Amino acid sequence: MSDTSTGNWRRAGIAGAALGVIAAGAAAGVAVERLTVGRSLRRKAQLALDVTGPYGALRGTPGRATADDGTQLYYETDEIGDPAPPGEPGPGTAATRRRRLFGRKRPAPVTVVFSHGYCLNQDSWHFQRAALRGLVRTVHWDQRSHGRSARGASQSGPDRVPVSIDRLGRDLKAVIDAAAPEGPLVLVGHSMGGMTMMALAHQFPELIRDRVVGVALVGTSSGRLGEVDYGLPVAGVNAVRRVLPGVLRALGSQTELVERGRRATADLFAGLIKRYSFSSKEVDPAVARFAERMIESTPIDVVAEFYPAFDEHDKAADLAAFRAVPVLVLAGDRDLVTPSTHSEAIADLLPDAELVIVPDAGHLVMLEHPEAVTDRLADLLARVGAVPSAANVGPYGSTAQPGG
Repeated sequence: MSDTSTGNWRRAGIAGAALGVIAAGAAAGVAVERLTVGRSLRRKAQLALDVTGPYGALRGTPGRATADDGTQLYYETDEIGDPAPPGEPGPGTAATRRRRLFGRKRPAPVTVVFSHGYCLNQDSWHFQRAALRGLVRTVHWDQRSHGRSARGASQSGPDRVPVSIDRLGRDLKAVIDAAAPEGPLVLVGHSMGGMTMMALAHQFPELIRDRVVGVALVGTSSGRLGEVDYGLPVAGVNAVRRVLPGVLRALGSQTELVERGRRATADLFAGLIKRYSFSSKEVDPAVARFAERMIESTPIDVVAEFYPAFDEHDKAADLAAFRAVPVLVLAGDRDLVTPSTHSEAIADLLPDAELVIVPDAGHLVMLEHPEAVTDRLADLLARVGAVPSAANVGPYGSTAQPGG
């Protein structure tokens, strides 16, 4: 291999590692065990976790919505009365009646639409989906170029139009038109998904006014994301911002090499995902592995084309559209990607909102502390009249194993 090709491969590896950092939240540090445990043993452990923690296995009725640029957006619908997750009693059993999330007896004419975050997919709501399954109508969708949705048509054509948060807001409108064309809506969004909801409000205020009865904004921001330091010292943040434009240019022309570099730095990548997704040292290893698989599945060029949209995101003024409905604003107190101060800023603009800061929680708070998120979401649904009354979450929405 020539010095030139070797240098290109190394630069691609560095670019892949750097964008992997961005995908997980950006930073540095590798767990000690990754330096001391053999790669083959780690791989066996990963495979074991994939088998014993089948998170993301819930499936609903599939559907596809067509975005205004022709992109096919994949969604799934869980209807009232759909079966419980594997290993849980069905909706009609006495055990389920005792452990019911809401104690409801009749369907509520409400659809809860879940929007996921950057480099994730609809399965990131696994625990909340398990908790609500069969109790209320829900729609889970994959953002363009994520999960089972098609590659963004505007991004894969010769003109390669950059992704914008406004574009994602129009995508959400297309999903609502296809999956929930009538009836009240509760909108739930994590990180980029929350920003997508703000863009929906910006472009379709009449939809918010006429149909939305509740909103949950989880670990998200209304703007000023360029000021986030990811827990790094000033010099580190400045260094990342200096190299980022060059990294993005490299991704545009050497995607295959960058993916090779990303695979070569997989151990570093996994350590970064854990650090920037979670805070608690007690997080279930199978949950951490689940998050790792979701983020790894996002192609590096998709990571690159979405990232610039966050610096441009500014929807603080559009939060006013949500003032007329109950709003839940929730974040982890140790979120390094969208710090809890951003949720506090949203709550300042929505003074009637319920603000919940979850202790010892990182960016993927709905996976790290699912009971806390599901409990507050259940309360929101009760407050908007989607269900008669809220009760304790119980085993649904928990990482605890049966009998544990």
